[in-house]
Amino acid sequence: MARLSSQGPLSISRLTEDTSITRQAITKHLKVLREAGVVKDTRSGRERLFRLENARLEQAKRHLDAISHEWDRAIDRLRALVEE
Repeated sequence: MARLSSQGPLSISRLTEDTSITRQAITKHLKVLREAGVVKDTRSGRERLFRLENARLEQAKRHLDAISHEWDRAIDRLRALVEE
């Protein structure tokens, strides 16, 4: 995710460069991310290039922020109850 975010569309070969992660492992992760709509891929010659879908990531961030806010409220209620 960090590489795709900072370096733009990349092939599996580029994603595995200088890492101990296998191409097979990267491929499995990309498949899950693609199915979730977080990553899109396009053909470029013989390679497939993967890029992040920013709109989908923003949507996920909004959901996570909402969940975080609810947890904060629940913790505040618990704290108030314990302090009574």
